[in-house]
Amino acid sequence: NRKAVFISYFHISVLCCLLQGSFLGRLRHFVDIIDPRTLFVSEKQLKDCIQLLDDYKHGTLPPGVSSHQLWEAQKIKQAIIHPDTGEKIFMPFRMSGYVPFGTPIVIGLLLPNQTVLSTIIWQWLNQSHNACVNYANRNATKPTPTSKFLQGYAGAVTSAVSIAVGLNVLIKNANKLSPASRTIIQRFVPFPAVATANICNVALMRHSELSEGIDVMDNNGNVVGSSKVAARHAIMETAFTRVVLPMPIFVLPTIIMSYLERLSFLQRNRRLMLPIHSFVCLLTFSLSLPVAISLFPQMSEIEVSRLEPEIAVATECKSVTYNKGL
Repeated sequence: NRKAVFISYFHISVLCCLLQGSFLGRLRHFVDIIDPRTLFVSEKQLKDCIQLLDDYKHGTLPPGVSSHQLWEAQKIKQAIIHPDTGEKIFMPFRMSGYVPFGTPIVIGLLLPNQTVLSTIIWQWLNQSHNACVNYANRNATKPTPTSKFLQGYAGAVTSAVSIAVGLNVLIKNANKLSPASRTIIQRFVPFPAVATANICNVALMRHSELSEGIDVMDNNGNVVGSSKVAARHAIMETAFTRVVLPMPIFVLPTIIMSYLERLSFLQRNRRLMLPIHSFVCLLTFSLSLPVAISLFPQMSEIEVSRLEPEIAVATECKSVTYNKGL
């Protein structure tokens, strides 16, 4: 009955909040959020899910609704709707679209025998995608001018291309390295270039949060003020996840492919190299994304004593929460 559903869903909600205090709990949560099947949810399905959650919130659930249906509705809403703006995130820039739309770029970045031009193109595509993902999943409690977005985008792309091209030129001019060693090392170049550029990307794309602060909320979800300290924590945590994320993506496929390429079967069937390489990239990307974004909770908590004095005056809570962004 309806009362049983309310009680069941309440218990599950409490349990979920407790589980997300741990890494494994967050991992289970984000595996749902990045489920690529949510990319195919229709407009009607999304509206029905939002309506169902609103009905639950206001105590007007229709009879026969199960806790599973409520969880599925919550999963779909969290995967598609931005928590601050309440608006749909453009499909390629959702976390559920990160792997499907980002994998072709990763494959391009890891292709062997890159020229300077191909390095520039793939790094530009990668940081363009990252910039849009960072912007779409930022803390949006304060408006961000278009000029800030363009400045951050230009800075991120410039840093990525400069580092990647510089490292490639440096390796090519390293006379002490054998051609085989030079080729292997060149395939690791994308990782330091992407990791460094990702830090720049997050910092530049969300720079306005540092100057204006982000909203922090009390235990009841009421905004008690804007904090620059919380903004700094949010950006640092997000930047750290962007360093961890490309580590397995750009390191493991290189190691795996350097081994597989020596197999006699693949030596005889060179056409299989690209499909296998693509599958390895897709697999590592799919595994590393939920692990990286699970390092910190999306709704992070911070003690009021560590924030600005005006925040402490505005609330009696000992800690407040803020949307870290993804």
